Amino acid sequence: MNINIHATFLPHTDPEASLAFYRDVLGFEVRNDVGYEAMRWITVGPANQPDTSIVLTPPAVDPGLTDDERRVIGELIAKGSYASIVFATDDLDGLFARVEASAAEVLQEPMAQDWGTRDFAFRDPAGNTVRVQQL
Repeated sequence: MNINIHATFLPHTDPEASLAFYRDVLGFEVRNDVGYEAMRWITVGPANQPDTSIVLTPPAVDPGLTDDERRVIGELIAKGSYASIVFATDDLDGLFARVEASAAEVLQEPMAQDWGTRDFAFRDPAGNTVRVQQL
């Protein structure tokens, strides 16, 4: 039996800013772009991994959420503590230069970690924490 990661979801607070970042800065391809009323779901992913996608989604759209729950989710997103993702690359310094040039908020410059990996961290346009490890 094989189990693969097919899709993961990250909230966006500005679909155009998130699309530009994931497409233009990280180089992901756009696989789907679906709108409904004032909401928009954008599916992106690395070109060399066609079966793995990230869905950039409007936050807190579940109809079962209360207004208070939506407010809390918005606060967590703004603080960068609602969602995160970890990527890996064979060119950590090159990707860091692209992310830094994009004016993304850098949380940690490339460094060797005690557990043996070298990585850096930043926040995407919605505030999600993104870590990138050296392959």
